[in-house]
Amino acid sequence: MNYIDTHAHLDGPEFDADRDEVVARAKAAGISHVLVPAIDLPSVAGVLATCDRYPGFAHPMAGLHPEEVRADFRDVLAQMRRQLPGRFIAIGEVGLDYYWSREYEREQLEAFEEQVRWSVETRLPLMIHCRKAQNEMVALLRRYEADLPGGVFHCFTGNVREADELLRFDRFALGIGGVLTFKKSHLPEVLPHIPMERIVLETDAPYMAPVPMRGKRNESAFVSHVLRRRVLRCGTGRAGRGHQRHSAPHIRPVRLAMRLPAACRRGCMSAFKRVKEM
Repeated sequence: MNYIDTHAHLDGPEFDADRDEVVARAKAAGISHVLVPAIDLPSVAGVLATCDRYPGFAHPMAGLHPEEVRADFRDVLAQMRRQLPGRFIAIGEVGLDYYWSREYEREQLEAFEEQVRWSVETRLPLMIHCRKAQNEMVALLRRYEADLPGGVFHCFTGNVREADELLRFDRFALGIGGVLTFKKSHLPEVLPHIPMERIVLETDAPYMAPVPMRGKRNESAFVSHVLRRRVLRCGTGRAGRGHQRHSAPHIRPVRLAMRLPAACRRGCMSAFKRVKEM
């Protein structure tokens, strides 16, 4: 059985010394595809170079991360927009983050909305980062709900109510990673309420390493530790009626033979799903 790591910063300097070995370990662990997000304008070139180095395995996304939003964000976005859709399979990593500061709250909101419009225009799905800003994020997305092609709510760590609110957006899934394995995480109690077809796997490498690798550099191969917590066994017919009402039955696992980038450009959330090789 093979899987997609839907979110890994494989281009980061943390992997410069042994990137080839990291990719080899990922493949040995059953990872068949990794989606690599750009977070700002300088990182776009690095993401593309990394994906060039591992064709058919690493796939590029492009976006302005909320923590990278500054006063010049409009100029940055204008330069990024000229590169889309190009080779990119998704808009990300984008979103809102008020965890540390609200200094650029207005700029973050404007930048996020602009990139949501990119998704609608290009039909590329969204890879959304949200921290301490779900109310604002949901309010913004609802204005475009009918036209959104889909996406992933990256690094979901919330409760059942928050999951239900996010899953009201059809064609979106929740990204589940190492937090599932943390001692104080309540995700093991939340996931049984979520339909399995609305869950995707991710690592957010090199961050958020799962137990028993916590404190070390995360990498795609470590997704096996998330699997051991039975993430893929959650939500198989046990979801409450509220969640089933908002499930997306058209989301299905896909075979390795599918053309991943083309599927993503169609807004097909299958591109973010685990791959079953029969």
